[in-house]
Amino acid sequence: MITYDPASVPHPQMHGILLSGVAPRPIAFVASRSANGDINLAPFSFFNAFASKPPVVAIGPAMSVRSGKVKDTWRNILETGECTISAVTYGMLHQMNIAAAEYPAGTDEFVKAGLTKVPAETVSVPYVGESPFAMECRFIQNIELFREEGGNGNIMLLRVHRIHVKESVLTDGKIDPRKMDLIARMGYHWYARVTPHVCFELPQPGERCGIGLDMLPEPIRQSPILTGNDLGQLASVLELPARDPSFREPRSNADSVEHELIAGNPRGALDAALRLGPPNQWTFHRIARAFLAVNDVSGAWQTLYLAHPEIAP
Repeated sequence: MITYDPASVPHPQMHGILLSGVAPRPIAFVASRSANGDINLAPFSFFNAFASKPPVVAIGPAMSVRSGKVKDTWRNILETGECTISAVTYGMLHQMNIAAAEYPAGTDEFVKAGLTKVPAETVSVPYVGESPFAMECRFIQNIELFREEGGNGNIMLLRVHRIHVKESVLTDGKIDPRKMDLIARMGYHWYARVTPHVCFELPQPGERCGIGLDMLPEPIRQSPILTGNDLGQLASVLELPARDPSFREPRSNADSVEHELIAGNPRGALDAALRLGPPNQWTFHRIARAFLAVNDVSGAWQTLYLAHPEIAP
C-alpha cells in the first residue's frame, strides 16, 4: 500500500488523490444571489447532509489556489444569507458542465446552461426546474479551514426551509433512487450514474445485534473461499442456527455443481455435490457463497454445517 503525507504532496496531486478516494460524492447545483441581485448557478461536489432536525446541509466552496479568488457562490451566500440547492441528474450532465465554467461575475449560468428558474417560497433565489429534488436554504455559519496554513477550504452550513420533490420520482410516497437518475462526482474527470441496476436495499440492524464475525466458528471465519461480505452476512444472525438434518436430502435431479453455480442455483449445486460426493469442504463453501448471493443466509449456514460436521450450533 502506498502512503501519502499531505504535507509533502503537491496540492494538485493531493486534490486528485483525495477526491478519488472520497467518492462517489453527491453534486449540489447551488443557486445564489449577489447583493446587486445577480443570480449565480454553480455545481459543488463538496456537499452533503448533516442533520435532519432541523435539516442542515453543507457545501465546501474553496478559494482558487492559483489566484486566491473566492467563489461567487461563497461571496453571494455570505452577502445575502440564502441559496437553493438542486440535485443533478444525468439528463442535466452537460448543462451542469457548462455552468461549472468560470464565467465573469454577474453572469447568469441559468441562462448559459439553458435551465429553468423556478421561484422559491422562502428565499429570493430560484431553484432548477429540471431537477427532481430541490431545497431552499438559509445560511447558518461559515468555517474557514486552516487559513493560518494557507488553507483554501470553507464549510458553509445551511439550514433547509423547504424541500421540493417531483412526484415522478416517488414510489409509495417515498423517493425512489432508481427513478432519480442522479450523477455523482468521482476523482479527476470521472463521474458515476446511479442507474436502477446498481441500486440495492440493505435493512439497517438498529437494535438488532448479530453475533458478529468474532463469534463465527473458526473453520468458517478462516475460509479461503468466503469473503468479508460473506462472513458479514453469516454473522448477522442473532444466534447460530439449529442444524437441519433434512437439508441433506436431495430436492432436485441436478447433476453438475458448476452448471448450477453458473445458473445461480445454489440448491441445485448442493444436490449435485451430494449426489456426486463426497464433496470437498471447499465445494461446500462455494455453494454457501452462492446461497449468500441470493440472500439465503439459512441455506448458507446449513451448507457450511455439511462441510463441517464438527461444528455444534
